[in-house]
Amino acid sequence: MALKILKNDCTVCGACEAECPNEAISFKKGTYVIDPVKCTECQGQFDAPQCAAVCPADCCVAA
Repeated sequence: MALKILKNDCTVCGACEAECPNEAISFKKGTYVIDPVKCTECQGQFDAPQCAAVCPADCCVAA
C-alpha cells in the first residue's frame, strides 16, 4: 500500500520530498504527489512513513 498527499491541505513546504528515502515524492502541477509504485510506506527502513512524520499539515495519509 502507498500513501497519498491531500492536495487541499498541503502547504507545499517540501519537507516530505526531502525526507522520502525512495524518492517517491515529486512536485507536479502546483502540489506534491506520491508515486504509489515507489512508495513503500518506509517499511523495512523506518518505524513510520517519513513523509507523514515531517508533514506540518498532517496531509500524508493512507491511499
